Amino acid sequence: MIGVFGGTFNPVHYGHLRTAVEIKALLGLEQVRLIPCRLPPHREQPDVSAEMRFAMLQLAIAGAEGLVADRCELDRPGPSYMVDTLRALKAKQPEQTLVLIIGGDAFLGLERWHQWRRLFDFAHVVVMMRPGFVASDLHPELQQRVIVDPCHLRQSSVGYLWFQQVTQLDISATRIRQLIADGGDARFLLPDQVLVFIKQHGLYQAVS
Repeated sequence: MIGVFGGTFNPVHYGHLRTAVEIKALLGLEQVRLIPCRLPPHREQPDVSAEMRFAMLQLAIAGAEGLVADRCELDRPGPSYMVDTLRALKAKQPEQTLVLIIGGDAFLGLERWHQWRRLFDFAHVVVMMRPGFVASDLHPELQQRVIVDPCHLRQSSVGYLWFQQVTQLDISATRIRQLIADGGDARFLLPDQVLVFIKQHGLYQAVS
């Protein structure tokens, strides 16, 4: 099984990386593909280019076994819809089981995603549950996909929904960007090599 973990990664930080490592271990995934979004359809366009965000991601996971930076959304025109990404990945490796990894907040807005029902045609969906997360009043179509044992993810190649507890790391890219803009110290929130890259390229600086 291969994990698919998308996001703007603006910038990538330890919250992203720790979650990817935990999910990989807990579900026994061969790898987790981290996929920066070129043109996010559900939020404002990042003020840092997709290529810069991809470069930071590459620096962050250098030497991390089983974590792969995937630029498939950077090379595809138009809005970066996850259903298109999963479709393309499945077409390349039809025999491989894909596991879409999403956060609890993103899951609560899943029904607003482009062709959200079709996500389950190409992958399982695993929701990262942090302490205090509650998924109530699930859409009936989602409720019938929920499994009670992650072992079931290996019994079918697509279609299941699993809620996985992960470590709480209260780190956000928004907070990091603001901290840097304010001239604060962002050490230990993201890898040193990413912070060096940010400083070298003058990213997230306050507009004077």
